[in-house]
Amino acid sequence: MSPAIFLFASLIIFLLLSVPVGFSLILASVLTILMTDINLPFNLITQVLITANDSFPLMAIPFFILAGDIMGKGGISQRLFKVANSFVGHYTGGFAIAAILTAMFFAAISGSGPATVAAIGSIMIPEMVKRGYDKAFATAVVAAAGTIGIVIPPSIPMVIYGVSANVSIGDMFLSGIMPGVLMGLGLITWAVLYAKKNKFEKSAKANMKERLQAINEGKWALLMPVIILGGIYGGIFTPTEAAVVAVIYGFILSMFVYRELKWKDLIKVTMDSSITTGTIMIIVAAAAIFGRILALEQIPNQIAQAVTSISDNPIIFLLIVNLLLIVVGSFMETIAAVIILTPILLPLATGLGVDPVHFGIIMIVNLSLGFITPPLGLNLFVASGISGLKIEQIVKKIMPGFLALILVLLIITYVPGISLIFL
Repeated sequence: MSPAIFLFASLIIFLLLSVPVGFSLILASVLTILMTDINLPFNLITQVLITANDSFPLMAIPFFILAGDIMGKGGISQRLFKVANSFVGHYTGGFAIAAILTAMFFAAISGSGPATVAAIGSIMIPEMVKRGYDKAFATAVVAAAGTIGIVIPPSIPMVIYGVSANVSIGDMFLSGIMPGVLMGLGLITWAVLYAKKNKFEKSAKANMKERLQAINEGKWALLMPVIILGGIYGGIFTPTEAAVVAVIYGFILSMFVYRELKWKDLIKVTMDSSITTGTIMIIVAAAAIFGRILALEQIPNQIAQAVTSISDNPIIFLLIVNLLLIVVGSFMETIAAVIILTPILLPLATGLGVDPVHFGIIMIVNLSLGFITPPLGLNLFVASGISGLKIEQIVKKIMPGFLALILVLLIITYVPGISLIFL
């Protein structure tokens, strides 16, 4: 058996046995080195595990995760929702629209899909049910809106792609703005149509005084994306330094301004963010070993030849990539998928004239759909934990929203100007 076949076969077996993704990658790589005739020294594993995480841009990941956890506990999401609801609550499906807008804004703070769902779901789902929305739809809206968490900057997978593809993380962040907005509009359209069909009640229209009051209460939260992104694009600090600024700003805001984060909460917040960071960094290191074996076996070249043998037309190629990523995103964690597939697909994409930043956005948007597709579907599990509904009930309700996001993905794929408008 060739090392490549053994590598993928063992990885699939470990994943089917529910071994965590990072350990599945490591075990598959170690077994391939031990059990096949691949010419790779075993002690290289230790070196790769260390050097893979020895990167300044990757330091942004733990800080963005910590910032998101702090702000999720610090009362920021409630204030963002109050602002959104004061402007759109009186429209048909207004509460669902406000939930999606809040998710978009929180995405510009946390950089994580599941974190966005966790932060806004505990507030939005009960409130929507109280307003007459059925619980399954309310849960589906929040889960679907969480996909925007890794598209609107800052985005943890974009940091990973920037490092893997050797492209500017700042450019990736800029290119994620319009696709994220388009995803939000797609979900809002779905929510409005569903609300009209089911005649959900509207909130009373807020007057200007109430809107100004909501803005005043949430002004410090609203300023956060401006500070983070403005600092990056203004040349004041790098994305990694911006992540540190986000932690400090979020801590001061949650602890001393809103006073909803207590000193005793910091232990759980830091433990949660440490566990999440550790999980991601293990995957990064493990995927580096996996990728080294792929490169040695020239798997990227073989896949490139197989794809180009079907068609060397960029339109067909991007369609094949989208189909591949939808399947991969349903079974593999986003970070691992980005690290493994970028060196395989990017050279072929650039060879066909696709901009590397635009291709990165296609990958991130596509893989974001994996957060709401079984069996992985992290957003589904987080939302299910909040609402108490079964995954099957949420999946049934979320299908129209998923189709709306597929349509948005195709638009982003074939209209590169949407992603590259700010570059």
